Amino acid sequence: MAGHPDFLRLETERLTIRFPMPEDAKEAHAAIHESWPELHRWMDWAKDLPTLEECERVARERQVARAGDVIREIPFGLFLKGTATLVGRSDIHNIDWSVPRCEIGYWVRSRFARQGYVTEAVAAITTYAFDVLGARRVEIRCDVRNARSAGVPRRLGFVHEATLKDDRRHPRTGELSDTLVFAKTRAEAGGRDG
Repeated sequence: MAGHPDFLRLETERLTIRFPMPEDAKEAHAAIHESWPELHRWMDWAKDLPTLEECERVARERQVARAGDVIREIPFGLFLKGTATLVGRSDIHNIDWSVPRCEIGYWVRSRFARQGYVTEAVAAITTYAFDVLGARRVEIRCDVRNARSAGVPRRLGFVHEATLKDDRRHPRTGELSDTLVFAKTRAEAGGRDG
């Protein structure tokens, strides 16, 4: 893709994982609408169903999130290899370069759920975090009630380090909610500490 930085493009067996582009807005809009019941249930950002115009605006404005010259978030679209079909999203966020450490978040389009796409993508993004970003620690956090989301880090060998009690308010109900914290270190991933 013209102008697309190679460092934001990964390939797996079934997926092209790349930076979302403005021309992806219609596909993102369709995926969000198709998956709204699940997204609205679990994702803090999914408060109101976005219009196509809102998706287009976000796509135009979407960049690697920075604080000054420091990268804080890297968004990835998950696309079926060789197509423009959006399977889901996964972002590296809450990057702390002083460690360095980061978190990975994700969602999957409803028709692609339970097919291993997110696990495949998160495995590749975890490797990217260790090998390209130099992360020493990668975390995945999810609501204690979101069993499908928690299955991803478990399948990838992340360690369940903590359950944070009454850690946040559920985005829809306002009820106090617990958060599962999974982590993997570079050493646990088979990399060298140093």
